[in-house]
Amino acid sequence: MDGTLWIDVTVAEQVRAILALNTHRDVQDLTMSDKIADLGLDSLGVVELIFALEEAFEISVPFNANDPEKSPFALTTVGALVEAVEGLIAAR
Repeated sequence: MDGTLWIDVTVAEQVRAILALNTHRDVQDLTMSDKIADLGLDSLGVVELIFALEEAFEISVPFNANDPEKSPFALTTVGALVEAVEGLIAAR
């Protein structure tokens, strides 16, 4: 072996971990039904979350920070966020 540590984690686990870091919460406390709006992210926090997801998954998130309601990227619940990231990964 070359000393590389391989950890097999799901996209959902990774998204939840990134979200936990950005919201200063325990990852175990985040459920798929939690609403993103209830996690305390301000507009800058949302942008930082988007950048973190793009970097972690090597994706480009179609998010309009000026009008997030019209964005095709789902930021409603943790589960919707996971599905949106999975969709962008599949579309690469």
